[in-house]
Amino acid sequence: MGVLLLGVVPGVLAQTPAKDSAFLNSVKVFKEVEVVGKGPAIRSGLDKKVFSVNQSLVSAGGSAVDLLQNVPSLQVDRNGNISLRGATNVKVLVDGKPSLISGGSVAQVLQSIPAASIERVEVITNPSAKYDAEGQGVINIILKKGLKTGYGAVTASAGTRMNYNAGASLNYKTGKVDLYGNYSFQHRNTYSNGFQNMVYLNSGGPTYYSNELFPSTTISNVHVAQGGVDWRWSVKDLLSVTGLYNASTTGRREYLTVDNLTKQQTPVELSNRANNTDGWNTSWGGTIDWVHKFKKPGAELDFDFAFSAGSGNSFYVYDASVFNVDGQAVKPVPDVLQDMKGGRNKRYNIQLDYTLPLGKGGWLEAGVRTQLSTVNNRQWDARLDTSSGGYVTDYSLVNFFESNSWVHAVYVNYRKQIGPYSIQAGLRGEAGRFAATVRNYDSARGLVGMPINVNTNGFYPALFVTRQLEHAQQVQLSYTHRINRPTARELNPAQDVSDPVNYDRGNPALQPEDLYSIEGTYKKNWSGAYVTAGLYYNQVNNVIKHIQVDPVGDVTITIPENLRRAINTGFELIGNWRVSGFWSLTANVNVYERINSGAAQYGIKATSGISWNGNVTSDFSLAKGLSLQVRADYKASEVILQDRYRRAYGFDAGAKYDFWRDRATLSFSARDIFSTRRPAFLRTSDALLLDWQRVTYSARALLSFTWRFGNSASESKRGKRSEDEQGKRIENR
Repeated sequence: MGVLLLGVVPGVLAQTPAKDSAFLNSVKVFKEVEVVGKGPAIRSGLDKKVFSVNQSLVSAGGSAVDLLQNVPSLQVDRNGNISLRGATNVKVLVDGKPSLISGGSVAQVLQSIPAASIERVEVITNPSAKYDAEGQGVINIILKKGLKTGYGAVTASAGTRMNYNAGASLNYKTGKVDLYGNYSFQHRNTYSNGFQNMVYLNSGGPTYYSNELFPSTTISNVHVAQGGVDWRWSVKDLLSVTGLYNASTTGRREYLTVDNLTKQQTPVELSNRANNTDGWNTSWGGTIDWVHKFKKPGAELDFDFAFSAGSGNSFYVYDASVFNVDGQAVKPVPDVLQDMKGGRNKRYNIQLDYTLPLGKGGWLEAGVRTQLSTVNNRQWDARLDTSSGGYVTDYSLVNFFESNSWVHAVYVNYRKQIGPYSIQAGLRGEAGRFAATVRNYDSARGLVGMPINVNTNGFYPALFVTRQLEHAQQVQLSYTHRINRPTARELNPAQDVSDPVNYDRGNPALQPEDLYSIEGTYKKNWSGAYVTAGLYYNQVNNVIKHIQVDPVGDVTITIPENLRRAINTGFELIGNWRVSGFWSLTANVNVYERINSGAAQYGIKATSGISWNGNVTSDFSLAKGLSLQVRADYKASEVILQDRYRRAYGFDAGAKYDFWRDRATLSFSARDIFSTRRPAFLRTSDALLLDWQRVTYSARALLSFTWRFGNSASESKRGKRSEDEQGKRIENR
């Protein structure tokens, strides 16, 4: 049997999913350790760390963006951009598969998921062969499922800046059928402000300085509904059907001021510009899972089919007025551009997995998978003709982008105990293809097409060697080879002109990144404390970086390019301590060196430097039913090619009070209390200096109330088994 850890820390236990449990029990290796305090629970598995986030008080009433900020190893900015130990090419999954909420954009997916609907977060820094080969790491967000008989809850939240949320969930079990459903609504009012100051070092024109301010207000309304049914039609067969629907609307009002000045700080051109955006997105999908258990204990067959579709439209109006030229006032004649974007996308996932025990302490996993997706995006632009009052098509910006992509994969994974060592070796083969057609109008206004093809065929091995030591200690060494494919947006050459002095476009010539990772970890459990430490080496060949090329006039262009190599080497420490009977701490620190190869063709020199980030979450049990949580995080400055990122830090706090026999909960959260999380960087090249900063304010303080009803006091054994089975199916996707 594994080590059962019960002591000073309440609720500390050893626990693994059913499949892993049988394997690990038979070979007496270090079992998955769960540390449960008032902070997030930590479970450390063979190839992942699992964080149960139900105790994250500082994210109460927020979205997945707020919650993931409280997960060790992760850094998430206010726009939903996520990084794992400094790496941004991370695969984000929802229930084990990519999400098409809001068109599949990771940032928008995280903004759309309420924190209250998340059960746990799996962080996989070095994924095994059973996971997709894409991405430097995997973040898997597991949504809550129905587990309790006749159980329901309703939640309402209200916060500063007119932010409010509401939600309801209901679970019901009868006989062989389990039903569940939930709905949530979010109304977000976000204010943002920042600056972008540019110096044109080799300016051939009168403009030497360009100073820009861009305050904005964004109002979003998000509806998410989910439902499912589990039907156990026999002792050995379980059928699960789930469905998800998401609808969102967004209105953004941005007001830009742009001052172009001479080297002597006199005006060349002073202008204002209003960027108004209105858009909507809908997405829906469903999954069918069938699990069949064979007579041999532990042998089973899993079949999964998932389908999702999304569509959306956005209407942009850019209204610019010049009010001063060469120091002389002028009557503003507006330059109005209408930009209409729309798109549809679909995704299919078909997978079959087979698990077979082999001998004493051995397991064989094998599976096949096919992923198919289609994207159809369009962009149509028109400018106001001030003489006629009508709009004339701007054919230089019109773009049609249609793509089809697929990845066929087969994998085999074998685990075996050899003396004190546990060895897991796997190999994944993937045949992938991205085929797109970009259509634009040429100078003669003829519609011309350009094909884009990216093939990604290869084999991706993964090896894990684990050694169990005395006194609840474990060491592990792992190696993986993976890939990172360029996104459709990075490949699409359509030009984004929302920033009048800095355009952005894709690069059809991009090639995928090649990833190699080596990681060594150490885990130790004491009475009242748990620590995991790791050394890692990540090398990315053909690395994709967004490069700002030399300006033309007073406009620069940012475009992704393949550079030779980037290397990250670092040390990470994660710990959970029960300091006293009412106080516990969870802390994470990551120190790393980043080495980036230069690119002479772009005037970029090689760079290297050491940086670090860390966070501490402190949990207090002040009285019966009353809990308090305080969190602090810090990210040091670092250099990445052209950019020198400045330090950033912040403080959050949350409190929770359970009353009415734990049927009611009142929660309060306050995020970025001192308004110090301000992402900023200085970009340098031979032709340009760019100083950029943005600060975003959404709900600074949020008050939430939850009421639970029904039979919430007990959980059926059948429900718990269903949760374990669901977890196994999810991790194999």
